[in-house]
Amino acid sequence: MANKAHSLSHTKWMCKYHIVFTPKYRRKAIYGQIRSDIGEILRRLCEYKGVEIIEGHLMPDHVHMLLAIPPKYSVSSVMGYLKGKSSLMIFDKHASLKYKFGNRRFWAEGRCVSTVGLNEATIAKYIREQEAADIALDKLSVKEYSDPFKK
Repeated sequence: MANKAHSLSHTKWMCKYHIVFTPKYRRKAIYGQIRSDIGEILRRLCEYKGVEIIEGHLMPDHVHMLLAIPPKYSVSSVMGYLKGKSSLMIFDKHASLKYKFGNRRFWAEGRCVSTVGLNEATIAKYIREQEAADIALDKLSVKEYSDPFKK
């Protein structure tokens, strides 16, 4: 599905973006139950907008995703939507986090976005390798480390 060009009237598009964003306080906040909930929330929000998650992993201290975003949306509007709605949904599900992350902001301001062209496979490989390195480093801290983006 990642190699499929989508059609929009008389045009075809395949807009892919490599995106990285972090929690407000850059500490290892994405663990355990909250990790699987964040994965489910981001997957559901992307589905609502018609954004395809080609590759995505939740690291202990940031989110890495390779997304196919329809051209009718700007990358900044999709990111604002994902970060804003997911913050509200995370705080609804995990009320105790409201006190740790004031003003109902879970995510830090800003993000890293890069367009994906010929190096898509390299970026997907980098995301998987980074997750494997994080798992190896945090093996003692985390008992079970499942991929929340897989259905």
